[in-house]
Amino acid sequence: MVAEGGEEEKIKIGVCVMEKKLLSAPMGQILERLQAFGEFEVIHFGDKVILEDAIENWPICDCLIAFYSSGYPLEKAEAYATLRKPFLVNELEPQHLLHDRRKVYERLEMFGIPVPRYALVNREFPYQELGYFIEEEDFVEVHGSRFWKPFVEKPVDGDDHSIMIYYPSSAGGGMKELFRKSYFRLGNRSSEFNPEVRRVRREGSYIYEEFMPTGGTDVKVYTVGPEYAHAEARKSPVVDGVVMRNLDGKEVRYPVLLTPNEKQMARDVCIAFSQAVCGFDLLRCEGRSYVCDVNGWSFVKNSYKYYDDAACVLRKLLLDAKAPHLSSTIPPTLPWKVNEPVQPSEGLTRQGSGIIGTFGQSEELRCVIAIIRHGDRTPKQKVKLKVTEEKLLNLMLKYNGGRPRSETKLKSAVQLQDLLDATRILVPRTRPGQESDSEAEDFEHAEKLRQVKAVLEEGGHFSGIYRKVQLKPLKWVKVLKSNVEGEEERPVEALMVLKYGGVLTHAGRKQAEELGRYFRNNMYPGEGTGLLRLHSTYRHDLKIYSSDEGRVQMSAAAFAKGLLDLEGQLTPILVSLVSKDSSMLDGLDNASIEMEEAKARLNGIITSVAKIVNSNGYSECPWMTDGAGLPSNASELLRNLVKLTKKVTEQVRLLAMDEDEELTETSSYDVIPPYDQAKALGKTNIDIDRIAAGLPCGSEGFLLMYARWKKLERDLYNERKERFDITQIPDIYDSCKYDLLHNAHLNLEGLDELFKVAQLLADGVIPNEYGINPKQKLKIGSKIARRLLGKILIDLRNTLEEAISVAELKCNHDHQSASKKTDKEDTDYQSKLFIKNEDMRRTSTTSEISMDQDDDDDKETKYRLDPKYANVRTPDRHVRTRLYFTSESHIHSLMNVLRYCNLDESLQGEESLVCHSALERLYKTKELDYMSNIVLRMFENTEVALEDPKKVPHRDDFQPRCGLVSTGEEGRQ
Repeated sequence: MVAEGGEEEKIKIGVCVMEKKLLSAPMGQILERLQAFGEFEVIHFGDKVILEDAIENWPICDCLIAFYSSGYPLEKAEAYATLRKPFLVNELEPQHLLHDRRKVYERLEMFGIPVPRYALVNREFPYQELGYFIEEEDFVEVHGSRFWKPFVEKPVDGDDHSIMIYYPSSAGGGMKELFRKSYFRLGNRSSEFNPEVRRVRREGSYIYEEFMPTGGTDVKVYTVGPEYAHAEARKSPVVDGVVMRNLDGKEVRYPVLLTPNEKQMARDVCIAFSQAVCGFDLLRCEGRSYVCDVNGWSFVKNSYKYYDDAACVLRKLLLDAKAPHLSSTIPPTLPWKVNEPVQPSEGLTRQGSGIIGTFGQSEELRCVIAIIRHGDRTPKQKVKLKVTEEKLLNLMLKYNGGRPRSETKLKSAVQLQDLLDATRILVPRTRPGQESDSEAEDFEHAEKLRQVKAVLEEGGHFSGIYRKVQLKPLKWVKVLKSNVEGEEERPVEALMVLKYGGVLTHAGRKQAEELGRYFRNNMYPGEGTGLLRLHSTYRHDLKIYSSDEGRVQMSAAAFAKGLLDLEGQLTPILVSLVSKDSSMLDGLDNASIEMEEAKARLNGIITSVAKIVNSNGYSECPWMTDGAGLPSNASELLRNLVKLTKKVTEQVRLLAMDEDEELTETSSYDVIPPYDQAKALGKTNIDIDRIAAGLPCGSEGFLLMYARWKKLERDLYNERKERFDITQIPDIYDSCKYDLLHNAHLNLEGLDELFKVAQLLADGVIPNEYGINPKQKLKIGSKIARRLLGKILIDLRNTLEEAISVAELKCNHDHQSASKKTDKEDTDYQSKLFIKNEDMRRTSTTSEISMDQDDDDDKETKYRLDPKYANVRTPDRHVRTRLYFTSESHIHSLMNVLRYCNLDESLQGEESLVCHSALERLYKTKELDYMSNIVLRMFENTEVALEDPKKVPHRDDFQPRCGLVSTGEEGRQ
């Protein structure tokens, strides 16, 4: 392209876009840079030309930038391209696909690009009933494919950004709506949680998609041609819906590195849709990446380095298409000068991290591992009764598939509502007297049915995470089949077991939030702002694990809320940030035999009339004795415990009688509320906080409170057999503590004294249930916490290898001459850093530490800050945090392994991991109360040489913080 004067004619770039898009900052910055090269002439079409003029009158150009936005005549632009045949940066015809999510997913799958599992529901008109679509309480089913909550619901219209996430009843239920333009719609919000919405929309056609937990982070990828991709991460709107913004009101995003596989995905997206410049959402989940919601023309905002790159890539793209004879080599000095404003980089110091000891400024925190007990809860309870009523037996058959010998579990709101309806009919209207033994049995059965009814009615709503019913058939008979020859079995008796209670209280939620804030302010450099700065810039690798118990999950969510300074309700936080791992954090089955042996021996020691003497030759180390911590007068205390328990139970019985009389006078058993599907599905106006945080004080009611105390009294001491059951001591202590904290206004006489006696016994009994002597404690602890111990060792190993690999590459990188280093070499260094970290972790030879478990870290989602584009002072700084929320059993077990692991035969002669003074302090710590935690922190000495042994901490350098965190008035120090 040569002009008449012999000079090279400039390439004409036609910008055929709506003025609103043309005037955007990224568009202006990149077009200015293209013009600065001196090879291009930019022609702006303008809205008037685009909307009003005939295409024959549109300016003629060599290259065309055209893309759809609201009000844009895409077909008209296509006709112009057919007429003038310019080089299209983004092809026009494929842009039609972007307006229909169905076609987007189809195209992605056609090119082998991973997408989340999804299904289509197509309606021809609003609220059309479809035979292939089924909705139940916790799932939807489309053409036989089932999607369990949480799942995502997207309109098929690509321009409709009203996306819904539906949550399972086990997490509290409800729905969260995601939306765009949040700054204008709801102030500083990107989503809104509605606890009352449980049913999906039916107004139109939707895509149902499996929810991908991404660790609270969204990644947006921007391509400029198939060979260039830039990624930025932001706080996901699914967490708490609060948008992180800078002082200018712009959403805070930080550049992150893409894996080689993700770079290939970006190339494939660019090619699949023939869009050189485009953007798409990348979901990282369990070590894999998925693409969803591809957008048209998209540029990064507020990044001058990115603008430089985009302009250079576009220049090469245009020159290759229209002037291949010209060199597209980037000049040594870019022909523009932009004074890019520098964001203040964080000053991360070691202040605020001195709870373990005094460390030098050269030591950098690399890893925080914490094992944490759940918060304050209601007492755990269980009701057992044999049932022969046909309504209950039929209910069992209804939910076990009609199999007479199979048990069934009822947990969902619909199932529990069915049981409540049946129980309301079966509960007697009045309480008859009890004259004979048979009448006494009938009376007890009726009382248990009444208790089941009261439990199901408690709180006015259901939550499967807190109430579970098991029906197990015991006896069967053969009966003639109806209308068919032959016989069939029918159950005639079943065992019903109702488990309830153990719910995180409002106080427990506050304990967890407060501990999260404490961690934020004390465990990380920078006194609170340090962690938030690290986390927001994707230099904080956080993973939170929980057992399957509701109170533990909610404690984890509340802790995360305090740790990360989040807002809103716990359900979205729980689903987004907390991963359940029951095999690692639940259950005592592996050590059940050893624990039964310990309890049997413990029972013999306590019920013996003789005084307990703890010596065994360990007067200076009392924690090494058999039955350490048991009070010497345990037998006397046990008898006093029985007497005081009866006294408290009788007072609660009188309160329950008064409440029952009031209910009888005000309730009509003749009018039984019908089964209400909407109510069972949670459509009533309920207080979601009570579901998410647990039942508040007073919700139990006196009838259930009496049932709780009566069972404890009956199980503690069998008067007919004159036999004690010391396993009830922890439960009595739990009930005392709960009622003193939450029902103090009842003024139960003797409750204070009962608490003191129960506390003395519980302080001795509970630790010894996990082993009478140190060797037994070690054996039981090793079995219960084996998988957890393996995971902790993996965490430490991975952190160590990562720190070494980063130090090696950084050391080699620093030796290169800064004057000779190019941007490409700098990018290659970062890619090598990412790949080397992965390779070193996967090729580790220390797999023996987790012989029976996979390296779960391979599945963990990782985000690495891209230092080339990140405006932070220490982009290589990286901290790994692993939080494990569990129950008291795992805290005791892990603590016992740390204390006594040197007693293992393979380690004879080794010193304990815990020093003598700490062992003494732990012995004097009588109770591992709510929110007790064990913390391990790993530091790296950055001043010593890489090969120096002091670079990596020895065993003595680990200083675990073990023990209790103050929980205010709710717990003991």
